[in-house]
Order: sequence, then C-alpha cells, then structure tokens
Amino acid sequence: QVQLVESGGGLVQAGGSLRLSCAASGRTFSTYAMGWFRQAPGKEREFVASISRSGFSTYYADSMKGRFTISRDHAKNTLYLQMNSLEPEDTAVYYCAAEASKYPDAHGSSRSEGYDYWGQGTQVTVSS
Repeated sequence: QVQLVESGGGLVQAGGSLRLSCAASGRTFSTYAMGWFRQAPGKEREFVASISRSGFSTYYADSMKGRFTISRDHAKNTLYLQMNSLEPEDTAVYYCAAEASKYPDAHGSSRSEGYDYWGQGTQVTVSS
C-alpha cells in the first residue's frame, strides 16, 4: 500500500508557473507508475500526465504538451508536475495517483480506472 500527499498548489496569474509535488509513503514507490489528473468544478476528472516506474517514459494529454512536465525522484519518493504558461482553464484540483505496474518503462494509464491509490488533491487557481 502507498499513501500519497500532494502539495504546491495555489493562486497564480495567467502565464505563471507552479510546481506540484506528490510525496509517497513506504519503500515501494519505484514499483508504481504514476499519474496526475485534475478535476474542475462541474467537470469530470481529466488525465494530465503519467510516468513510468523508471521515469524514462512519460505521456501527456494533448493540451498539456509543451507546458507541463512530469518527473519523479526515487531518492525522495516524490512525484512532480512542473506547470508553465498556466491558463485560467487550468484551474482545478490536481490529484496524483499510483498504478501498480510490472513493466519498468511503461508509462501510467491515461484512464483513472487504472490507478490503485490516490492523493487528496491540491487546488490550483489561475487568475486572468
């Protein structure tokens, strides 16, 4: 089992940047592919990005490509999401999630159903 705690959210102006962190408990962080999702008010949860166990393979939703970067630090048991050129449409609660995976270089699923554990979320608000 793994517990996930997000941090780093906040209020930022359009065009600004934020870096989200997701701290994972336990010594099994490297056995999970990881993902970031977000949910805006009145909308369904949306895939943002995912990364493989090894960290070598990443995958992004089209609207995030070139603006967001997912990464992980195994020494710190932490997942990151660097978000640049933020837009008001990026306002949402951002969640990290862990997917048990047999394959070191397979990025995590883009479907929320594929994940086994979720954090509580961190609010990101982008003002215009």
